[in-house]
Amino acid sequence: MSSAAAADRDLPGATPLPARPAPPRTLLLGMGNPILRDDAVGHELARRIAVRLGAVPGLAVEPECTVGGLNLLDSVTGFDQLIVLDSIQTQGGRPGDWYRFDGSALRETMNLSNVHDANFATAMELGRRLGLHLPKDRDIHVFAVEVEECLSFGECLSAELEDALPELCAEILAEIDELLVTMPLS
Repeated sequence: MSSAAAADRDLPGATPLPARPAPPRTLLLGMGNPILRDDAVGHELARRIAVRLGAVPGLAVEPECTVGGLNLLDSVTGFDQLIVLDSIQTQGGRPGDWYRFDGSALRETMNLSNVHDANFATAMELGRRLGLHLPKDRDIHVFAVEVEECLSFGECLSAELEDALPELCAEILAEIDELLVTMPLS
């Protein structure tokens, strides 16, 4: 114990410092590029869901994450659980459909031929190997929305996706709300 702490303990009327709030344990991350049309759907969903959730103890929100690769580690380090909202294009998918999977589903895409193109799973694995505090694969929850157009410049979502947003938001919010209810508090 420091001499200052010992002196404070003996002072009449000395009050202990208030407990520091626990750092957020879960990160809600809206991913995408705001100028590539439907690729911004993760940002829009994260903004809307954050408003509807309000303040949740242990939850941090980064609604407009535009980084990828190894730069993503700066955003996600220190969290125990990660909720990712992003776009996806699958063969035969319909805009507005959405999928939920955990980090282990991303393992098949791992490659590291060049650090400039490290994908999500590769960046996470490298971060873990470097000793960074990152969520385990089972604690990474990805909500991916099927999009129509994410390679053309534009700041508006496609009309079909814009129309689907209220329903998407409600459905994905219900899933996220359940995740947060089961989130460990310490």
